[in-house]
Amino acid sequence: MRIPRIIMWLFPIACAIGILSCKTGSVNLFKAATPHEQYQKKLVSVGLDKTAMGSAWLNAAVISMKKALNINIPYRENGYFAADKVPAKAYQFTVTKGQKLNIKLNKTPSDGALIYIDIWYSKDQTQKLMASADTLNNPIVFDIDETGTYLIRLQPELLQSIAYELEITTGPSLAFPIKSKNTNSIKSYWGDGRDNDARRHEGIDIFGNFRMPVLAVSEGTVTRVNENNLGGKVVWMRPKGKDYTLYYAHLDKQIAIEGQEVKTGDTLGLMGNTGNARTTPTHLHFGIYTANGAVNPLPFIDPVTKTPGAVTASGVKLNKTLRTTSAVKMVSSPQSKATVLATLNAGTIVQANAATGNYYQAELPDGSTGFIQSNSLVQVAEPLKKLKVNLLQQKVYDRPDSLSALKTTLKEGQTVNLLGIFGNYQLIGSADTETGWIIK
Repeated sequence: MRIPRIIMWLFPIACAIGILSCKTGSVNLFKAATPHEQYQKKLVSVGLDKTAMGSAWLNAAVISMKKALNINIPYRENGYFAADKVPAKAYQFTVTKGQKLNIKLNKTPSDGALIYIDIWYSKDQTQKLMASADTLNNPIVFDIDETGTYLIRLQPELLQSIAYELEITTGPSLAFPIKSKNTNSIKSYWGDGRDNDARRHEGIDIFGNFRMPVLAVSEGTVTRVNENNLGGKVVWMRPKGKDYTLYYAHLDKQIAIEGQEVKTGDTLGLMGNTGNARTTPTHLHFGIYTANGAVNPLPFIDPVTKTPGAVTASGVKLNKTLRTTSAVKMVSSPQSKATVLATLNAGTIVQANAATGNYYQAELPDGSTGFIQSNSLVQVAEPLKKLKVNLLQQKVYDRPDSLSALKTTLKEGQTVNLLGIFGNYQLIGSADTETGWIIK
């Protein structure tokens, strides 16, 4: 009887894992490394990078980044990492300067088993690491200082079965500049026409009551208090640790003074309609300026935060062998207008690694991934039909590839169950036969 490949991996891996658990990591060896890098160095230090499973873990980390799937924020998924596999997954998404990114990961079991999570900013095919962790009892939270594409990678330790819930959301990185945090108070937005469209609005207008307190939206320093023709009475403020300046205009009264250190919520002035707002209702013009000029301030203070929709795809099918019920499309992201990655024939074998909305994040037998609507997949419980093995179908492979490991050899004329298909191969099994792949 042929020993399954995973069993051959397990003994040396399990022994080495025991060694790893005794070596919690030296400060000198891992001082600047992320948790993922620390674990990688431990694998190398005990020689696991030379084993099939250790090498697969290292390769999975790299390959997952190259085939990151597209998602939109907010995003929520329920997923499962199986101990008998060597998984890693990556997603890419776009966020805007001024937003705060929030990433939560709840896992079961909550203790012991680790999932390494890393977040990068991606530009011109290079990645800059932004944050990393090996356990997320508390959310990862950080301000977005550059608009663009970000990537997140999840990878568990070897030989760990872990169920998890992932949630990615965005919110404002600054507080709202008046006490009534209401989006209805914003009446004029970035880019609106001014002076018969001779110029564009370089900020947003927040309306309120005359002499309403105008507040510091973060900790920082008041850099200037002055008057000008457009803004009237204005206050300039630099948030602590940031490369931009906040601009409060049309104040009726300035309360802050130059050089003053302020905290979030401190009163900088009172709302009015000075400057070129003399004929308009009372409001605050709020702007943000960088070294390259004004930027849209709304993402920095937007009181409207979106929450991800519920996961309706069944968690029962996660980490199960599934097949398509009809011809279906595998798409690049879990949205109706996403790019089609592949059209799958009825009976195609699929594994669901995670569920989001009414989609599964699915993996095909060749390792390619995408999203498939959950109602298009059923668990492989009953065979599609009985199949008589011919002379060319006697070899049963580990994967749908004639270069993969040979699991067993069938007898010509033997009857087996056809469970599904992929490309030019068929997944078969029976009570007295190992499940595996034969050619069509």
